[in-house]
Amino acid sequence: MPSLVLNRIERGRYLDSVAAMRLSRRLAALPGIEGAALMIGSPSNKDLLRDAGLLASAGEDAGPNDLVIAVRSSDEATGRSALESALDFELEKGNDLPHARTLAGALEALPRANLALISVPGDFAAAEARKALGAGLNALVFSSGVPLEEERELKRLANEKGLLLMGPDCGTALIAGTPIAFANAVPRGDIGIVSASGTGLQEVSCLIARMGAGVSHGIGVGGRDLDERVGALGTLAAIEALEKDPGTKILVLISKPPATRVADQVLARLAQSKKRSVVCFLGVDKPGLARTLLEAAEMATGKALQQEKPEKREIRGRVEGLYCGGTLCSEAELVFRRLDLSGHRFVDLGDDRHTRGRPHPMIDPEIRNDHVARALADSEVGVILVDVVLGYGSHPDPAGVLLKNPITKAVVASVTGTDADPQVRSRQVARLREAGVLVAPSNAQAAEWAASLVAY
Repeated sequence: MPSLVLNRIERGRYLDSVAAMRLSRRLAALPGIEGAALMIGSPSNKDLLRDAGLLASAGEDAGPNDLVIAVRSSDEATGRSALESALDFELEKGNDLPHARTLAGALEALPRANLALISVPGDFAAAEARKALGAGLNALVFSSGVPLEEERELKRLANEKGLLLMGPDCGTALIAGTPIAFANAVPRGDIGIVSASGTGLQEVSCLIARMGAGVSHGIGVGGRDLDERVGALGTLAAIEALEKDPGTKILVLISKPPATRVADQVLARLAQSKKRSVVCFLGVDKPGLARTLLEAAEMATGKALQQEKPEKREIRGRVEGLYCGGTLCSEAELVFRRLDLSGHRFVDLGDDRHTRGRPHPMIDPEIRNDHVARALADSEVGVILVDVVLGYGSHPDPAGVLLKNPITKAVVASVTGTDADPQVRSRQVARLREAGVLVAPSNAQAAEWAASLVAY
């Protein structure tokens, strides 16, 4: 019997994207449900639902102020029950917390607030950020899809007001010890991080914690901040803020390769700082710069992570890298490039083309399992390389999800997280090792391990 797609519209109801993705995951896990999504009914979101085969005729009538609940089910009764369950799940969350429908209402409830977290469809994010800045609030814009021109203007406005604008597309921050969005539980310390990458900030902050040091603040600036058209406005403002912070003694800057002029500008600003700085522009090999996220953490702490090596094996076939974190995927690819190894494949499963109408793989790592199963069955693949990312916002048991596939080939993993995270890093590592997975101390080392298994 063919699957049935059902939609329900909740008029005037809003859910931020993280909450919507979590509820989507819970719905998709119900018996008889083959797919599910909760999205605000903006035109772009309806396109996503349509492409994912989750938009029914009822959902076409949703507007940008409405919530679309969509399921694909084995039968109508199962689908209707799931649609009802979505609202029950939504009601379970934090009803003891202050609620407001507008920024003005939120400020009435929390008049001493100084930071707004903006997680709305990208079409509306710039307007909400402008309201927040106008109200004297620093802003973290989790939303993506904001045009570059608007990002630049928002950051200029923030600089004029002496405020920080983190993002757009800022997935991670650690502000005064508080994890925001996808972040980890790390101790406070004197190392301040400025990062254009979410998983890059997570990896470095967790490595710093495991080396016995701590983080004062971790400021995300969004992946496009070091683009020529934005000109590092967020990065320079974050450096300035950390420069003035008495609790920050060391600055760490993380980014994929910036525009040359922008890189020179940022490095010139750091050279003027009275505080020691560490810079990691992934893919840029210059004297004095960290080449990997691990090197950045080691240079910041003055300590070295324990070096381990897997037992030497002669494995034929290529490496298949299947990543939830985009920056971790890029770092692994760079390790192979520096080793002059070609013919291997690295896939960022958090890229938009893999997540259209579906939760991000850090929230729902089931997305990766189909790819892992294909790699296990592919005779040309000798080693599978993966990341396991823990922390607030991530799946409660990513190792358990990965191990739904019987491990019949060499699998190398890194686990980004700490024992203070909800998932408890040591437990996740132990579970993976018990199943035969080779767990490296860092993402860069995991890539080196995978390379060593096939380079003989």
